[in-house]
Amino acid sequence: MEEHTSPAEPSPDPAHGVEPDPRALLAEVVKGDEAAFARLYELVVRPVFGLVQRVLRDPAQSEEVTQEVLVEVWRNAGRYRADKGSVLTWVLTFAHRRAVDRVRAEQAAADREAKVGARAPGRAFDEVSESVLGRLEQRAVRRCLSTLTELQRESVLLTYYRGHTYQEAAELLSSPASTVKTRLRDGLIRLRDCLGTS
Repeated sequence: MEEHTSPAEPSPDPAHGVEPDPRALLAEVVKGDEAAFARLYELVVRPVFGLVQRVLRDPAQSEEVTQEVLVEVWRNAGRYRADKGSVLTWVLTFAHRRAVDRVRAEQAAADREAKVGARAPGRAFDEVSESVLGRLEQRAVRRCLSTLTELQRESVLLTYYRGHTYQEAAELLSSPASTVKTRLRDGLIRLRDCLGTS
């Protein structure tokens, strides 16, 4: 996916030889029309990715956030108000907010890791892992591990049990380090919830 610094020109609708109207497409998306959403996606995905990448400066994370933004557009299409601006402006507002949220979340995670590292040098685990896995029986942990996705489970096993760093785990899993960190965090939260009710 390439970075684009300005909105892409809409491609003509091959069926009618005219440019698609984003507002009309969004109105159909409100009704659940997947074909209309696919056309809208084509119109906005490049400018959305370009904006997100300028904020995050990480292609892998930018792709993730772009997909999250488009899902948000699908779910919230009914909230669009024409008097507030164009469809593209509305979508880019979602994109900017989501990208800034990701930056803040990454910074907060880095701050937590730094604090934990200062208290317990050499440990590559955050507070969630300490509170969740350090005090639980093996059988319960194995049962709850089986409820995770494969990438979540592998991320937890490699970093928590085998002592790999995020970067090492990412290389072993052929995934971006940011993805491994996200899956590890999500996996530990799911483990906490699973083990807390057992």
